[in-house]
Amino acid sequence: MTTEEPAFDLRLARDARDLKAAQRLRYEVFVGEMGSDGPLVDHAARLERDEFDDICDHLLLIDRGRDPAALDDVVGVYRLLPGDRLSARQRFYSEGEFDLSALRGSGRRLLELGRSCVHPAHRGGAAMMLMWNRLADYVLDREIELMFGTASFPGTDVAALAQPLSYLWQNHLAPEGLRAHALPPGRAEMNVLPAGQVDRRAAMQATPALIKAYLRLGGFVGDGAFVDQAFNTTDVLLVMDTERMSMKHRDFYIRRHGEGA
Repeated sequence: MTTEEPAFDLRLARDARDLKAAQRLRYEVFVGEMGSDGPLVDHAARLERDEFDDICDHLLLIDRGRDPAALDDVVGVYRLLPGDRLSARQRFYSEGEFDLSALRGSGRRLLELGRSCVHPAHRGGAAMMLMWNRLADYVLDREIELMFGTASFPGTDVAALAQPLSYLWQNHLAPEGLRAHALPPGRAEMNVLPAGQVDRRAAMQATPALIKAYLRLGGFVGDGAFVDQAFNTTDVLLVMDTERMSMKHRDFYIRRHGEGA
């Protein structure tokens, strides 16, 4: 346990105030830091929101030292959409960018992860690990078999991302039965460098921490990146088969779950 942990609460959003606090943090990170925008973004109220928020669960990391009335107490967010919550006509957020036919046709329990962000003051500390531990509880409680979601590289210059994108495609491409495919018109090829020109060290240095965390847990990427001009990002689709997680991490998650973490 770190000295930071007692200052935090971890729970799912319970009401409209909780959701607004999550949307406020998302605004500060995605709009304020990354220059994102969207049709439902409320710049006047500083809320980043979309049509999926009402059907999702929102995992919140709450700093008890901040003022809930000011909506600044939520310092970490994960948006969670279980597949069994969707009607036949509804789609996952990721399906605006990727063909998920392989995942949908797998017959397995799905969970889409998205809108993950942490307040700048809590990056590099215990925050993300605490959220991952609570996410593990959620996954185990619902017997989720496949987790997936878009993860972003900042910016839309695909040429500048040739090293990390090529490395991901060549070393972490999802098996065909779990492989998503980026959709036009935003699709960009990932495998643009010959293997001999890919520098693993440079590729990893250019890869966001969240993507590297998924890879350490045995995650895969889909085929093709999606250039999201509105969000000013280049997105890859990450998939994690909970059955294929390393035994080390599975044991860790189950142990934490058993302790009521």
